[in-house]
Amino acid sequence: MPKIKLPDGSVREFASAVSALDVAKDIGPGLAKAAIGAKIDGVLSDLSAKIDHDAELSLITAMDRKTGQSSADALYLIRHSAAHVMAEAIQRIVPQAKLVYGPPVENGFYYDIWFPEDRPLRADDFSKIEEEMAKIIAEDRPFTRVEMPVGEGMAKLKDEGSKYKLDNAERAVQAGSEELSWYVTGEPRKNWEDLCRGPHVPSTGRIGAFKVMSLASSYWHGDEKSDRLTRVYGTAFADKAQLEKHMALAEEAKKRDHRVIGRALGLFEINETVGQGLILWTPAGAVIRQELQNFISSELSRQGYTQVFTPHVSKLDLFKTSGHFPYYKESQYPAFPERDTLEKVLAEGCSCAEMMHRLEGVSARLARTVNERTGTQAIAPDRVMPDEKLLEGYMLKPMNCPMHIKIFDSAPRSYRDMPVRLSEFGTVYRWEQSGELNGMTRVRGFTQDDAHIFCTEDQVPHELGMCLSLVRLIFDTLGMRNFRVRVGLRDPDSSKFAGKPEDWDRAEKILREAARTFGAPFTEEPGEAAFYGPKIDFVVKDVIGREWQLGTVQVDYNLPIRFGLSYIGSDNKPHVPIMIHRAPFGSMERFVGVLIEHFAGAFPVWLSPEQVRVLPISEKSMEYSKDVAADLKKRGVRVTVDESNDRIQGKIKVATDMKIPYLLVVGPRDAEQAQVSVRARGHMQDLGAIGRDAFADAIADEIASRGTVTVLARHFQNVTVGS
Repeated sequence: MPKIKLPDGSVREFASAVSALDVAKDIGPGLAKAAIGAKIDGVLSDLSAKIDHDAELSLITAMDRKTGQSSADALYLIRHSAAHVMAEAIQRIVPQAKLVYGPPVENGFYYDIWFPEDRPLRADDFSKIEEEMAKIIAEDRPFTRVEMPVGEGMAKLKDEGSKYKLDNAERAVQAGSEELSWYVTGEPRKNWEDLCRGPHVPSTGRIGAFKVMSLASSYWHGDEKSDRLTRVYGTAFADKAQLEKHMALAEEAKKRDHRVIGRALGLFEINETVGQGLILWTPAGAVIRQELQNFISSELSRQGYTQVFTPHVSKLDLFKTSGHFPYYKESQYPAFPERDTLEKVLAEGCSCAEMMHRLEGVSARLARTVNERTGTQAIAPDRVMPDEKLLEGYMLKPMNCPMHIKIFDSAPRSYRDMPVRLSEFGTVYRWEQSGELNGMTRVRGFTQDDAHIFCTEDQVPHELGMCLSLVRLIFDTLGMRNFRVRVGLRDPDSSKFAGKPEDWDRAEKILREAARTFGAPFTEEPGEAAFYGPKIDFVVKDVIGREWQLGTVQVDYNLPIRFGLSYIGSDNKPHVPIMIHRAPFGSMERFVGVLIEHFAGAFPVWLSPEQVRVLPISEKSMEYSKDVAADLKKRGVRVTVDESNDRIQGKIKVATDMKIPYLLVVGPRDAEQAQVSVRARGHMQDLGAIGRDAFADAIADEIASRGTVTVLARHFQNVTVGS
């Protein structure tokens, strides 16, 4: 006799097990008609899900009556279902296509699909796909869940011969699934189906408005040497109005795409011969990065930080001690042995697979990859090597903190030394799957504006306050005013989080209090902490509404204990320091990528790779133009002279396309009167003439102020020609 508690606190009691839809009908026919899914004890579910125990239930409608918008849960259900409809439509057009997986993602969904070489999917197929999707949606076929025992389900998949779906099922079983489930859009054994955990909307007709968006390449398991797939992106909303709004924002996003703008302005390169996800900073992009580093470095000096440098590789044991290796093993580059160790084990007949196994212990991802490529069980996933047989190895560093810990521990420390603030622009490496890479915002090698503070417990609030002030300064200086604060806490029911519960309680309390002082609303998200401590993340919303997680501040009681750190307190006894991790920019690559899109490439003057371009009207004005540029260079202004033979309008167009803040048009009269004619970015016409010295003073002031908007035009309000 389940008792169902609803969001308003009311309780409804039923004589036997009921579905979520039955509860909706019991509340009222309007709600039953509007509902598309449910949350049962916090778990997103189909309306058909049975409830046979006392539970908390919230019903999900496509649109919230109060806000007129769709909730995140509603969009998940709609988009997950739209992914299935798109996959069915694609298989109608290309019957040989083999499905891999198709999850909802932020702003839409995708499906990874294998296509034969003689029939790849192309963008000109989109209209055909959408036509078929419209037919499927118009048929309003139900999403029907079919469950099978693991043995029966595996046999079915083997008979069908899809290695991709069989692999998905094996992963589900390894993760603890006791049964396999399919969703049929219609009647089982008669209509299209896909292996899927769900949940989905009740029927295809509930999907609303949809759009096939784009194509991209991806790889099975994210490994470039495995099967190459096509990732088909789409999006879906509850109604056409929301879709049209999204498409307008998507169009604006295209204009601001940092990958396109970055190439047009020559800011960075990604070269396949160097490697996916590895950024080559060009001279222009390096200017932006260096200016940001100079900016934050000057603030760090004022706050008493000292700079350190650490290597890009270290012994594997360092990250086993810290916990980063076991916790983040799947997202790190494989370890590698020393040369003499490698030669020795190979001479003993140890295979490369065995050697990697002995270096790392068990990695399910490594084992699966090696076994797939060799067609054998070269690595048994459940086999654990005895400690005495493990090899010593090295790895590319995924984090800077263990090395900073070793610097702190390299000398005796007293309470009089505390706090110790160590900073580094340290480059780290993560093995992101190829399908997740995205220009500068998702990469495999990135540089953090990293720092670690070792302090006494009573110093933690003050140090956190200074960390937060850095974040505030960065956001204010760059005009990033639309952001939210996210406090990541541990999940007490998860084994992910290391350390004593009482240490976590203290760290979370301190962090909450710090978040309150920041002066912005914050949310608490259990389960989002780092494995060693709670954190504050700063999530910036850009000008077209997308969110980016940038800076972070973390309180850590655990790593100092893991590494046995101590300082001598005023009582002449050893004490364990508290560690604060902080990176206001987060990653320099992601931060600059976000800035490119935030400013659409039109950077404030102090960040612009080229701040001024002098445009001589003719060869007669070339010498004067070079003289003006030389004076500006002496003032620290980044300036060039256009020495091309183009006409002045052509020169102006080229410089405007490069988004240079100031153009100085120079002719014979300007030379005679020691002036320059100024065009400011964003102004369609000349601002007028100003004395060259007055211009130099004004732009030097603007650069020093680090303003986010072009303000030199104000100088023309009270400036006379030649002054």
